[in-house]
Amino acid sequence: MTTQSDDTLPVNLEKARQFGRVDAEGHVFVIVDGQEFAVGQVPGVSEDEALTYFARKFENFEAQVALLEERVARKAKAADLQKAAAHLGQQVAARNMVGDYAALQERLVALVGKINEREEAEKTESAEARQAALEAREAIVSEAETISAQGDAQIHWKNSHARMNQLFEDWKQTQRDHHLPKSIEDELWKRFRAARTSFDRRRRAHFSQLDEANAKAKRVKEALIAEAEALSHSTDWAATAAKYRDLMDQWKAAPRGGRREDDALWARFRAAQDVFFDARTAINAELDKEFEANLVAKEALLEEARAILPVTDLAAAKKALDGILDRWEEIGRVPRTSVRRVEQELRKVQDEIHRAENAKWVKTDPEKQARANSMLTQLEEAIAGLEADLAAAEASGNAQKIKKAQQALDARKQWLTTLQASSAEFGA
Repeated sequence: MTTQSDDTLPVNLEKARQFGRVDAEGHVFVIVDGQEFAVGQVPGVSEDEALTYFARKFENFEAQVALLEERVARKAKAADLQKAAAHLGQQVAARNMVGDYAALQERLVALVGKINEREEAEKTESAEARQAALEAREAIVSEAETISAQGDAQIHWKNSHARMNQLFEDWKQTQRDHHLPKSIEDELWKRFRAARTSFDRRRRAHFSQLDEANAKAKRVKEALIAEAEALSHSTDWAATAAKYRDLMDQWKAAPRGGRREDDALWARFRAAQDVFFDARTAINAELDKEFEANLVAKEALLEEARAILPVTDLAAAKKALDGILDRWEEIGRVPRTSVRRVEQELRKVQDEIHRAENAKWVKTDPEKQARANSMLTQLEEAIAGLEADLAAAEASGNAQKIKKAQQALDARKQWLTTLQASSAEFGA
């Protein structure tokens, strides 16, 4: 709270008389360390009035000292505090007031000590602030150089550009907050400006190349769109569908442009195709209605074909199937959605007859019969040899050799039994 003097308040004359007096002619004196000093004269008034005048001046001065004490407590600038303290010191030295100069001097001395402390603290704070500003400035420069040093494959141009702009704003703010020595400031700014300049140059080159690539992609896709639109009203359904597949392959191989423009071009390309394919779908839908009667007829043939199974008389089954196939072709096309199903059902019957035909061929294959007879002869000869081996092993009395010879003989005999049974089937 600011201390102020109020000239309407009464002065403490009892206290004032301890430090001053008034003579008969109205001269006023102040007593400092046992010595008297003339402070002035107030003629034509009483002694109390004369003393009051100079005592009030002292109280007003004390108010100024109190105000300075508050400013010191609030940590005002040391230079301003020193000027104020010096001014108060000059007033004290004049000794033109009445009051306790000794106590006042002690307060001023204490103030000067605190002001000196404040000055030292300001130096420390200034050094710390300067160091913090230097570190902040170096961090800004370092980050800018890191961003600028990124390779084109790693850099995110939009985010990095925004970050560079923010770093520039941070730089300006640190300049406003604290100035560095010009040599240091200039060196850091030189590095920061070089990083920004390099980044901006590369960014402009990147987007220039990107614009060129986008323009090329657009030209390629505009040409494909023109072809697609020229074909959109064709009624050569098969050939045009093939051309559209080729155009689609070319579209996939074409260079990519900007996403928004690519999406717009794709919409145009797709719209041109849709005109053709929607027309083809409509035509096919009409044809499918015409082919519904054919489907009913072929469904009836499928029932007739299924009745051939199982095959008990191969010749009769083949003859029946041939008749069904002739009528199948005569009926003609069925709706597209049913083509695969009815063809698969008919193929099942054909496959069963083919399997029956193959099975008969296997049973009557003379070459296979001859191979079987040759294997029988070989096995019989092998068995005779193994029986001799077994006899020799038994004569030796070696249990391990006997076991091994017996196992080999048993395996060949089992194989012979199987082959004889198969040969009997061929004979049948």
